[in-house]
Amino acid sequence: MLEMKFIRENTVLVKENLKKKFQEHKISSVDDLLKLDEELRENIQQANELKHRRNKITDEISIRKAKEEKIDDLLKEAKELPAKIDVLDKRQKELLEKVLEIQKTIPNIISDKTPIGKDSSENIEVKRFGDIPKFDFPLLSHGELAEKLNLLDLDAARENSGKGFYYMKGDLALLNQALIRYAQDFLAKKGYTYILPPFMLNRKAVDGVVDFDFFKNMVYKIENEDLYMIGTSEHPVISLFIDKTIDEEKLPIKMYSFSACFRKEIGSHGLDERGLFRLHQFDKVEQVVLCRPEDSEKIYEEILQNTIDIFRGLELPIRVLEICSGDMGDLKYRSCDVEAWSPRRNEFIEVGSCSNMTAAQATRLNIKAKSRKGNEKYTLHTLNNTAIATSRALVAILENYQTREGTIKVPKVLQPYMYGKTEIKKNDVF
Repeated sequence: MLEMKFIRENTVLVKENLKKKFQEHKISSVDDLLKLDEELRENIQQANELKHRRNKITDEISIRKAKEEKIDDLLKEAKELPAKIDVLDKRQKELLEKVLEIQKTIPNIISDKTPIGKDSSENIEVKRFGDIPKFDFPLLSHGELAEKLNLLDLDAARENSGKGFYYMKGDLALLNQALIRYAQDFLAKKGYTYILPPFMLNRKAVDGVVDFDFFKNMVYKIENEDLYMIGTSEHPVISLFIDKTIDEEKLPIKMYSFSACFRKEIGSHGLDERGLFRLHQFDKVEQVVLCRPEDSEKIYEEILQNTIDIFRGLELPIRVLEICSGDMGDLKYRSCDVEAWSPRRNEFIEVGSCSNMTAAQATRLNIKAKSRKGNEKYTLHTLNNTAIATSRALVAILENYQTREGTIKVPKVLQPYMYGKTEIKKNDVF
C-alpha cells in the first residue's frame, strides 16, 4: 500500500493513477481517507497534549507540596484527565483502523513503462525468443501424451484427492524434479540464497503480503486453525521480514525458494481439461528480492532475465508480455509475464510472472532499511518472479518435445538431472 505521507503530498498523482488503473470509483475514497487522516492526526495531537499536561501536573503538584501550597485544583484536573485521554485513545484506534482499511485499497503508483489498458487483451508483447516448431504428425496434448505413456494418473488422483490433483510416475516425476534442480542450480550460481519456507501461513501474514479479501477464495484454510496453505512461496519468504529493519549494507537480499503451492482455482473446461496446466497443487521455484529503492528497476530486469534464461536453456519458444494497468495487481508498480509456446493450443501460455512492488508490499509489512549514515530508516523495495512453475514447464516440454513415435525427447540441459536419459518412453512397471 502507499504510505499515508505520500498520499497526503501527492493526492493529484494518486487520483490520476486510479484513472490509469480504471478504478475511478475509488477517487472519493481518497478524499474520505484524507479527511480521516486529518482527524487522526488532530486526535493524536490532542491526546499527546493531554498526556503532556498530565505529566506536567505531576511535577506541579510536587513543587506546590514543597512550598506547602494548595493543590486541590491540580488534583481535580488530574482526576479528570484519564477519562479524556481514554476517549481520545479509543477514537484514535477506530480512526487508525478506518484509515488502514481504505489505505490498503489504494493501488500502487504504476510505472511509466506500464501500458494503459483495461484487461489482458491490451498487454503488449515486448520480446520473443526461439522459433515456433512445425510438426508433420498429429499432435497430442500434454495430458493425452503423459497418460498414453502411463506417466500420469489423473483418475487415481481424482478418486483419492479430487479433481485438480495428479500422480506423476517414473520419468515424468523425474522430469519434474529435474526442472526444480535445474532452476535451483541456476540461481545458486547467481549467488541467490536458498530458502525452504513453511507451507502454511496465518491470516496476519497472508493479509500482509496480499489483499486477503481477494486471496481468501483462492487458498485452502486448515479447519479450526488460523492457518492457510500457501499459494506461492513468495508469501512465506517475504513474511520472514515482517516488522524488521535491515541494515542497508546487507541489501540487496536475493533469495530463491522451492515449495509445493496450493490453490482452489482450476482450469476451465475445454481442450486440455485433463492435464497439468492449472491445478490445485503444483511445484514452483520462486525468486524474491529486497533492495534499496534506487536499485529496484535494475533488480527487476535481472530477475526477469533469469526466468528468460532458464526457459531459453530449455530451448522452448517464449515471449515476454508487459502487463497493462488494468490487468496488473494493485500492489504492483510494474509486471511482466513470461509465456512459452503450446503447439497443441497453438498459442503462448503463461509460465511465470515478474513483479516490482516498489515500497507497497514492504509498507504493508513494515519492512524497513537502516541507512549507512545517520541510521535513518526508510521503506525498502520488494520484488518477486517465478523462476519455474514445473507443471506449466512440463506442458510446454511434453508438447514441444514429443516425437512421431509417441515418445518425449529430454531437453539437453535436463539430461544430467535425468541420470543421462535422453528420451522418455512408456512406463511399463505399473
